[in-house]
Amino acid sequence: MEVSKQEIMQTVKKEGIKFIQMQFMDILGTVKNVTIPATKLDKALDEGIFFDGSSVLGYATIEESDMRLKPDPNTFVVLPWSQNNLKTARIVCDVYDYENNRFTGDPRAALENIMGVARKKGWIFNTAPEYEFFFLMPDEKGDPTTRPSDYGGYFDLMRDRGDNVRKEIVTYLDAMGFEVEASHHEVAPGQHEIDLMYADAMTSADRVAMMKYVTKTIAYKHGLYATFMPKPIFGANGSGMHVHQSLMTPQGKSAFYDPKGSYKLSKNALYFIGGLIKYARETCAILASSVNSYKRLVPGYEAPVYLSWANRNRSAFIRVPAGREARTRIELRNPDPAGNPYLQFTVMLAAGLKGIEDKIEPPEPVEKDIYRMSAEEREALGIESIPENLGQALDHMRQSSLVREAFGEHLFDHFLYIKGREWNEYKSQVFDWEIQHLLPAL
Repeated sequence: MEVSKQEIMQTVKKEGIKFIQMQFMDILGTVKNVTIPATKLDKALDEGIFFDGSSVLGYATIEESDMRLKPDPNTFVVLPWSQNNLKTARIVCDVYDYENNRFTGDPRAALENIMGVARKKGWIFNTAPEYEFFFLMPDEKGDPTTRPSDYGGYFDLMRDRGDNVRKEIVTYLDAMGFEVEASHHEVAPGQHEIDLMYADAMTSADRVAMMKYVTKTIAYKHGLYATFMPKPIFGANGSGMHVHQSLMTPQGKSAFYDPKGSYKLSKNALYFIGGLIKYARETCAILASSVNSYKRLVPGYEAPVYLSWANRNRSAFIRVPAGREARTRIELRNPDPAGNPYLQFTVMLAAGLKGIEDKIEPPEPVEKDIYRMSAEEREALGIESIPENLGQALDHMRQSSLVREAFGEHLFDHFLYIKGREWNEYKSQVFDWEIQHLLPAL
């Protein structure tokens, strides 16, 4: 349902809102913000506001720095923890360049474009992310440490600060209309998960951006540090962001369901899976975008390493959960919450649509534990691996016409440049493990 300017202004007056946070996201997924007094909102909704794009990572150069934020009225929410004279609302903005054209370097624009391609085919792309994170204890200076906030395990019923903080986050998300499906303690100490209900991918990405902000804000309020770093603790499970996804018709019918199809999946569902698998290496740098992401993507920690799909097997790259009819969906398991959700959803949809377009048949599902297979067994089944590190993933992306077309030249080139610098700096470091094991021996 579209939200009108009049409805927003009425809410601002009724709720006594004093400030508006105009939010957008840089190329790596960091939420950016410009705060205006509520008295300036009327004009901002009509004209947007100007900002310096040259100071935002991956946006513009100094010569083309004047950019404009235009609010999307459908994203307006009141921040329920803000009170009294500081009562604040948030609105997500689209980015335009100095000539008032849609800025091609805005990650939200890339997702908008690929969703438009799907709509022309009669489909709405829906996603439901399960995002994991850690609560860590800060030191006396307030800086994060690797000491977890608790020592609970999977589904443990804890009565510590971490558990209560998670419940408070869920309360605020529900108050903003984000429809949390479930939350629980995850496998690792101090690790938690919050799952959102299905929404179209744009709404879902907007919510992920807000979820990160809410999680960090409420954790800080309780003296904890929330991190979306994929693998902050050695020897423990890392944090992923499994993404459930489906194509739906405007009438609410799943394009992935066929009662007479294999596994009750339609040909489009199988082709979508085929596309995700075929282009997995090319999209991996976006879905797992940090050098640290590949510390999570190793055997033994329930993270996908091998390119396969299954109905039940949780070691697979893609899992098809049990629900059918309108609930038919695909769960992609290699994304993590450190990335940019707009770009992540963009490459997922691009790969899936390409699978449908080219009728890419997926391999047979593998229901055995792939981690326990020998290399020879995996080779016999045609099971290949995802990239082992960010450098390999960037090499695959650099050759990808699929990602280049989905992103456009600006996003594609800037992402490779920024992440290439990260990889080059990382691989030149000398780590403690090398000093401890190699210095005495060589």
